Formats: sequence, structure tokens, C-alpha cells
Amino acid sequence: MRAVLFDAGNTLVFLDYSRMAAAVSAALGIPLTAEDLAAGSAEASRAMETARGADRERAAAYLETLFRVAGVPAERMEAVRACLTRLHLERHLWSSVAGDTRETLARLKAAGLRLGVVSNSDGRVEAALEAAGLLQYFDVVLDSALVGVEKPDPAIFRAALEALGVRPDEALHVGDLYEVDVVGARAAGIEAVLLCSAAESPDHRCRTIRSLALLADDLLSGDRAAS
Repeated sequence: MRAVLFDAGNTLVFLDYSRMAAAVSAALGIPLTAEDLAAGSAEASRAMETARGADRERAAAYLETLFRVAGVPAERMEAVRACLTRLHLERHLWSSVAGDTRETLARLKAAGLRLGVVSNSDGRVEAALEAAGLLQYFDVVLDSALVGVEKPDPAIFRAALEALGVRPDEALHVGDLYEVDVVGARAAGIEAVLLCSAAESPDHRCRTIRSLALLADDLLSGDRAAS
């Protein structure tokens, strides 16, 4: 193993639920909390996984499911979308980081592994990683909007391998969506791990991991912390 590739959203960075809830509550006059939105994350992930179309459609399905589960009626979704678009333009919505992420990336980097990001995004994933204090850990960042191809197309994974100077069998990809991350990485010949919370019960036939810290333990110790 010489390199680890990561998805960005819901793997390295997460939605700022507090900011989103406060803004949408003020705009729509509907009381919402960060906990209300977080409660719908598992259902939103399933909606994103099964959504048809490109990444834009998958992202819309994810966000709309979060607010629907939180109690926002369907007829108010257009107002929700307008509010979120404004927020995103002001500052990237994907800006929260799990507590162990920086330490985990530092451990992997110190062990001599090359690190990269392969993300379906809007051209701003590098800025999001920089704002989150994570950009320094990565040797390469590939954003689908800039590359011109998005996961699960194996071409974007091959571009990351080429940039890092490693073979497919020397790399691992970590993401949160089976049909996007695991399918795409495997098509490029790369082993993949699915990051999922304890609340999720994926039925996909692939390795899963509960946190990036456990993944680092697995890779650096030789133990099989992943299931």
C-alpha cells in the first residue's frame, strides 16, 4: 500500500447542520435544529445512493431528504433550495470535520503514504478542504467539475493514480457511496472501503469502516479493523 484516496463530502468534510438549520428556519419561519437535520442523514444517504442522474441530482436528493425528514413540507423545498444556494455561495456548506480526521491524516502522511482526494464537486472542493484545515495533507485533489468526468467513471480514479505515481494495486479508496465510490474505484482496479456510521447497515459486499481513525489503525498496524 502506497497511497490512499478519499472522497470529500461525508468522508472528510460534512455539512454544517447548525448553519443550515438556522438559515432555513429564519427564511421559512419553520423551527429547525442541527439535530433535526442530522437525524435524517441515514435516509438521505440512501436517497442519494439511489438517485438517478449526475452528482448534482444526487446532491439535491440528499439535501431535500434531510429537510423532508426534519418536517419541511414538499411545497417549501424551492425556498429551501434558494436559501442553501445563497449559503453555499457565501461559504462552502461542506465545512464540518470529524474530531479525529486531522490526526488520522497526519498519521497516514507520517507513515509515508501518499494521500489524494477524488471528489464529485462543483469546482470548489480544494477551497472547502483548505477552509476545513485539511488541504495540507494531500498530494493531489481531483474535483470532477475541473477534471471533466465524475465518479463512478474510472477515468477520474486513473487520473489520481497517475498524479500520485502509483499502480491501482498500490492504492485504496475510501468513500461513503457504494454505487459512486466503491463501483468506480473497483472499475479502476483499486480496492475500496465504505465509510458508514453505526446507524447505517449497508448490505453491499465490500469492506466497511466506522471511522477514519479505525481505518488508519487497520492500515498502520496490519490488523483488520475493517469488516
